[in-house]
Amino acid sequence: MTTTQRLTLSQALVKHLAALKVEMHDGSIQPYCGGVFTIFGHGNVAGFGEALWAERQALPTYRAHNEQGMAHAAIAYSKAHMRQRIMAVSTSIGPGATNLVTAAAVAHVNRLPVLLLPGDTFASRAPDPVLQQVESFQQGDLSANDCFRPVTRFFDRITRPEQILTALPRAIQIMTDPAACGPVCLALPQDIQTHAFDCPESFLHPELIQFRRPPPDARELQKAVALLKTAKQPLIVAGGGVLYSHAGEALRAFAEAHGVPVVESHGGKSSLAWDHPLNLGAIGVDGAPNANVLAREADVVFAVGTRLQDFTTGSHALFANARLLSLNVQSFDASKWSGTALVADALVGLQALSAALGTWAADSAWTARAQQQAALWNARVTELTTAAPQPGVLPYDAEVIGAVRDSLNDAGGDSGVHDVAICAAGTLPAELHKLWRASRPGNYHMEYGYSCMGYEIAGGLGVKLARPEQEVIVLVGDGSYMMMNSELATSVMLGKKIIVVVLDNRGYGCIQRLQTASGSPAFNNLLDDCIGEGGEASSIDFALHARSMGADSVHVANVAELKAAMVKARAATRSQVLVIDTTHTRTTEGGCWWEVAIPEVSARSEVLDAHARYVAGKQEQRV
Repeated sequence: MTTTQRLTLSQALVKHLAALKVEMHDGSIQPYCGGVFTIFGHGNVAGFGEALWAERQALPTYRAHNEQGMAHAAIAYSKAHMRQRIMAVSTSIGPGATNLVTAAAVAHVNRLPVLLLPGDTFASRAPDPVLQQVESFQQGDLSANDCFRPVTRFFDRITRPEQILTALPRAIQIMTDPAACGPVCLALPQDIQTHAFDCPESFLHPELIQFRRPPPDARELQKAVALLKTAKQPLIVAGGGVLYSHAGEALRAFAEAHGVPVVESHGGKSSLAWDHPLNLGAIGVDGAPNANVLAREADVVFAVGTRLQDFTTGSHALFANARLLSLNVQSFDASKWSGTALVADALVGLQALSAALGTWAADSAWTARAQQQAALWNARVTELTTAAPQPGVLPYDAEVIGAVRDSLNDAGGDSGVHDVAICAAGTLPAELHKLWRASRPGNYHMEYGYSCMGYEIAGGLGVKLARPEQEVIVLVGDGSYMMMNSELATSVMLGKKIIVVVLDNRGYGCIQRLQTASGSPAFNNLLDDCIGEGGEASSIDFALHARSMGADSVHVANVAELKAAMVKARAATRSQVLVIDTTHTRTTEGGCWWEVAIPEVSARSEVLDAHARYVAGKQEQRV
């Protein structure tokens, strides 16, 4: 006979989450859900809120200041845990729910798990239309939460309490599936949240979560071996799948055994230590010049755990002459661009492929050249990030990155192990991709799948929740800071110290450069170009703003002051904000062609010239 408890939908859901445990890659057992971020409203406070209060010791509840921000924090938490742990996010109906949609898209594009639990309108429809209800003239069962359908891996609207018995395990199955992993949404009508049912005791004691590692198909493995054995100048592209599979050591062993150089996408950076002799560094549109040169000459590109985004492939022009082998747990990614697919877990796939290759190795001259180029680029990074300041010239991102990095040495620490750098949008991703040095997996945390402005500070909070033992450093431009900064106050409230370095270049400098490179005049990007009739020049005191939210803050005058301020910030216990004026006109060399469509017709000769370059670039694309 089945033993049951009389529980509401919300109580059963929360108790199940609180009881869930996961076996981590190191064999330790941890709670699968690290807590619930919520902003209460009329659509979730009475039902779901009551259940959270009852289980607050087993499942922590965190209050945030913005629904999108708290979802970004939850997503960053999962990314910092290499997708092995999650956080849940609860909102009211209406704007609380739709504020999550952008964050859901961030998780969807980046293949990251997050459990979204927005409140919904009344299933009974008795009080319709309720406050904040979006009414459809054509579909009576439509609500604002239907916006989540295209940006989640799994969506369900719970209309009877017992449906949670199947809906929640399905959602968790998606989030723990290495191939299908992504955001899930369970919409919870506010009346159904409070309805009771006889919940089986077994639902309240779920089985331990253990992640599967799919092995390669024997025939696909044979084809992959045959392809690699034809290569003289192979190149490995390490993607995020290497990190999520905890395959960094297997990648290092493969590269060393077979003499294959490695380049890193944004998602894969930190898979291999920055100073490994075979690590050429960043690849692609914002890649290191040395890495991109070898990429153009490679005869086989071995893509491991990457979805081959256009920034990685130079809009599919960078590897145009190479044959492609893709090892990926997701067949959708492994089969892109008519390459040879090896569908498997990255760690298992690398080990199986290496064993099957035996003594095969890349041409020794190619390996030696790659090692030489890696050393040359590392020396150049040191030169760029430690350059003496030029009198009267604003610093640029490279010099800021160097000061942030080296400040830990001044504070007596090891910058290669301790710091986690967080970023998402603007010029900084390109500079960090090329210049940040990470010796430990996850010490480079870049949201560059959706490149969502505003992710940075909230993401820093999520990383700090996941990795409290590390210094979490958010590097953010003034534009992204203005987009979303409220979770800075949350970090202070929760006692989760982060260091935020704001680079103020007076507007959207990255897009202004793209605009002028496309032949258009500077327009509507830099703040000084946007003053309306009767308006005034923008004057934003970021340091003062940060202090108003409880953080310690200072506006430094130069790179030397920034470095000194960073030493003090490291010793502090409260969140710190350091602001420095920078220029958007200087950038680090490197990169490659990127497809940005240019108008065929224009009155500007500069646009026509840019269009001609665009047409020429398309001739190099892989077809």
